Amino acid sequence: MTSTLRTLTVPLDEDATAGGLPSFLVRDDALCWTRREDGLVAFGELTRFTGSGPERFLEADIWWRHMVIEADVEDHVGVPGTGPLAFGTFAFSKTSPFESRLILPEIVVGIRDGRSWLTQLTLDDVELTEAGARAALAGWLDVPDTGLEAPARGSTGVGLSFTLKSGSLSEEDWKQAVADGVAEIRTGKLEKLVLARDVVATLPDGVRPAEVLRNLTRNYRECWTYGVDGLVGATPEMLIQVEGRTAQARVLAGTLDRRDAEGVAGSPMDYAERVLAGSEKQRHEHEIAIQSLTTQLAPFSEAMNAHSEPFILELPNVWHLASDVKAELADIEGHVPTCLALINALHPTAAVCGTPTTVAGELIRRLEHMDRGPYAGPVGWLDAAGNGEWGIALRGAVIESPTSVRMFAGCGIVEGSVPETELAETWAKFRPMLESLGIQR
Repeated sequence: MTSTLRTLTVPLDEDATAGGLPSFLVRDDALCWTRREDGLVAFGELTRFTGSGPERFLEADIWWRHMVIEADVEDHVGVPGTGPLAFGTFAFSKTSPFESRLILPEIVVGIRDGRSWLTQLTLDDVELTEAGARAALAGWLDVPDTGLEAPARGSTGVGLSFTLKSGSLSEEDWKQAVADGVAEIRTGKLEKLVLARDVVATLPDGVRPAEVLRNLTRNYRECWTYGVDGLVGATPEMLIQVEGRTAQARVLAGTLDRRDAEGVAGSPMDYAERVLAGSEKQRHEHEIAIQSLTTQLAPFSEAMNAHSEPFILELPNVWHLASDVKAELADIEGHVPTCLALINALHPTAAVCGTPTTVAGELIRRLEHMDRGPYAGPVGWLDAAGNGEWGIALRGAVIESPTSVRMFAGCGIVEGSVPETELAETWAKFRPMLESLGIQR
């Protein structure tokens, strides 16, 4: 017999969150979803869902609805992200052995539009009080030697030892995979293919996830920094964000390394506009990604709008062609679709797989010679009211051991792709994780 979930959400004053959410990232086992000043940090685990295969999203949705349908909820804040809440990460592929998961935490701290709150969750028959919730949070934050004031390792280039090596494919083998992908595209079997590669960093002095997350939140403020069960990163791409009946997405396709602008006359943004927005290849790749998302989202929507022209998203490592899509969700037989139902319909998009997705998916498995695991899969959170934010797990890594991290990066391959250029793009996309680990390359 399943225990009843009970939650208490209370407001926090400004003093309690004066340092922002990064000040709560003091534990290596924290759950994290942040962007700019807003987001969620959580601790502990009451229970979890795990699953794999093509029905993983729908099975997780059923599990979550059963968990919250009779929950005893006391919520004194009432904004998205309060009350019952779970963090999740899902495998990219329906064939992956990676266990997709939803994790129900014990304590959550949230900040949204200047409002802060604390949620305590329990499956036990105990009284929940504000004093008890604050005491529980203090217990989780009571970590000796957090190192918050210490500079990130590698910031001076001194004293950091590491090894960095290719994962499933060497650089030469991966470039051949790109060439093989282009050859397949030229046969007309598909328009676009997204090929990824992995590299493994070994740090004998140890990987510090909390430090990695703090570095990412500081350096990549326009991205969504995530940390869920050993998966860490800062994604610039929002698969789906649901608030009430409004769904939004941010689609990226088309990339330019900011280092390419060094020494170029004129402003860097002018260079990005000229080279990125003015590229037929990049715009074609972007149009495929937008069409993929809007086509899959349309059956769930009463109305939808997207930018008629992509904009340049400026990040510390790269520029992207980006478009934001907004939709009003339809009421289907008395119900608005849940964010996990939307993910089931949307994933994988052309931005991380290719088009047609079935053909591209089969080719990815043949050419990459690796299991992506959670890389390029959905990562984020959802609450009992149907709200949630799910990014695509990009610019990230899986912490495989206390001293080992496997990083992933991919590129959109179209007919005009050049293997050497795509390889350079992967190194630009590895940069956020390399920097956050203190690795200079």
